[in-house]
Amino acid sequence: MLDPVLQAPDLKLAADSNQVLNYKRDANNYITQLFGEQLPAIRNGFFNAHMSKGFIVQPHWHTNVTEMIFVISGELIASVFDPFTQKLMTYHLKAGQIAVFPKGWFHWILAESEQAHFLAIFDAPTPDIVYGSDFLRAVPAEVIQRAYCINEEEYAKAVAPLKESIILGPPPGCAVAGSAGGTNMDPSAKSMPAYAAQQPAAAFYPYQMYPRR
Repeated sequence: MLDPVLQAPDLKLAADSNQVLNYKRDANNYITQLFGEQLPAIRNGFFNAHMSKGFIVQPHWHTNVTEMIFVISGELIASVFDPFTQKLMTYHLKAGQIAVFPKGWFHWILAESEQAHFLAIFDAPTPDIVYGSDFLRAVPAEVIQRAYCINEEEYAKAVAPLKESIILGPPPGCAVAGSAGGTNMDPSAKSMPAYAAQQPAAAFYPYQMYPRR
């Protein structure tokens, strides 16, 4: 049986992954996307990500997709937690190399070169995403204390700076060795596609299935 999408009179089989901004930290650290809502015929939605050294795609996991990252240029450190062996698997990736993050496995990506460009490709048109910063903000300090015997006040103080989802870290103003964490947001960066540069990042955030707080 033919897919009704492929039988549609207005069928499109091409699109520009630079045109929809998912998240922007500054001119050198931003993510665009191409998902099912933009191109219904797509079967492997993806993020098109640019990062500079020391920046990180924060720890997160996907409830509905397996992810593969493909390095276009630069170098990345990709880490994923294996829930079966309880071990952290870490890979140093260069241009042309890949890593796979199975569905539901906790993972993160760190830029190791001055500039890095990569695709995060999913085995479904649109991924669900649970970000670590949202989880940390949501769990009451009392629960952390009861579960791990960690001081409630110290934990609450530690996560207090997490006012919203941190997709590309570190947060602005945070000085971290080897990163440009103190860089301010640049809403008019010339290196961005013209359409994306005009849009607030939050306008495209609904493609994530879990709402920001």
